[in-house]
Amino acid sequence: MKRKTFGPVTSQQVAQIAGVSQSAVSRTFTPGASISPATREKVLKAARELGYRPNAIARSLNTARSRIVGVVMSYFDNQFYPQVLEALAQKLDELNYHLLLFVGDRDGNVDRIFDQIMQYRVDGIVLASVSLSIELSEECLAAGIPVVLFNRDDENGIVSSVNTDNEAAARQIAEFLLAGEHQRFAYVAGIADSSVNIARQAGFVSTLRSKGVEDIRVVQGNYDAQQTSRAARELFSSPQPPDAIFAANDHMALTVMDIARYEFGLRIPDDLSVIGYDDTGPSGWPSYALTSASQPVDEMVSATVALLMKQIESENIEPEQLVVKGALIVRHSARRPRSGVIEKDGLSLFQPQEVE
Repeated sequence: MKRKTFGPVTSQQVAQIAGVSQSAVSRTFTPGASISPATREKVLKAARELGYRPNAIARSLNTARSRIVGVVMSYFDNQFYPQVLEALAQKLDELNYHLLLFVGDRDGNVDRIFDQIMQYRVDGIVLASVSLSIELSEECLAAGIPVVLFNRDDENGIVSSVNTDNEAAARQIAEFLLAGEHQRFAYVAGIADSSVNIARQAGFVSTLRSKGVEDIRVVQGNYDAQQTSRAARELFSSPQPPDAIFAANDHMALTVMDIARYEFGLRIPDDLSVIGYDDTGPSGWPSYALTSASQPVDEMVSATVALLMKQIESENIEPEQLVVKGALIVRHSARRPRSGVIEKDGLSLFQPQEVE
C-alpha cells in the first residue's frame, strides 16, 4: 500500500522506511553499483510504498554523468536513419542511457548544434550527419566530449568511426553489372564531398575503368528526391541513356526507378538495371525489389555503442576505425549475371568466384 506523503519524496525518507543508509538508496538506483540483493529489495519496497522516483538530474550532478548520449542526424528521407535511430535507442536503453536527438540542417550550421550539445551535458555523441560530421566532431573532441562517427569516415584518423567498406561494396556492384553484360553505366552521387560518397563513387568508377569502360555518366542527386528526379530525367532524355545505374543510397535508387517506369516507360530490369546502397525496408517491397548493398544496422549500432562506452569510461582511449562487413543483396531491380549469385539464409547474394 502506498503511503501518503506531502511534497516530493526524498531518498532520505526512503532510507528511513527501509532502515538503511542514504548511500544504500543511492547505490540501489545507480547502474553497476555494489549492493546486496537483500538491501536492494528493502530499498525498492520502500520506494514503491512512498512512490519515490530517483532524480536523474540530481544524480548526474553527483556522478558527473548525465547518462545521456546525443545523436546528430539530418537526413530522415532515407529510411536507413530511422532504422538506425530505433536501434541506437534500444541499445542505449539496455545500458541505462538515454538518447537525445539533435537534428542538423543541410546547410551544416555547426555552431547551432554544438551550442545545443553543450547545454545538455551529454556524456557522448554519435555523429551520423553527412554535412556536419568532421567539423562538429573536432569541436566536440576539443570540448572533451567522446565522439563516434556512424556511417562516416574520418580521413585524419582522430575520431572513432563505424562504417561498412564503401569502396569494396561499390567495386562489387560494378562487377555485378559487368557480369550482367550491361553496356552504358551511370552513377547518381550523393553529397559530393562526403566521405561515403567519395568512396562509393571511386570504387564504382575505378572498377569499370579497369575493365575498359570509359563512358561513365556521373550526375548529382545529393541525397535529395527533387535533385535526383532531375538527374534521372537528364539521364533518360540523353541520346544514349544508361542501361545500368548505381545510386549512392536506396532513397535515390527508388526515386530513379519511379522516374524510369512512370515517366519514361522503361521496364526494370529488362531495359534498365538499378542498384542502391543501404538495403532499407522499402528495398524489399515487391513493388521495388531493389538490389542493394546492405549495411547491417544491428552490428553497426552495437559496434558504435561499444566504442562510445569505452571512450566514456577512459579519457585516453585511442580512436578506432571499425569496418562492418555487408553484402550485395540481389533482388529483381537488376539483371542477374549468369553466375556468382548464391542463396544463403533466404537471401540471394552476389559472390563471384575469384579467378586463380
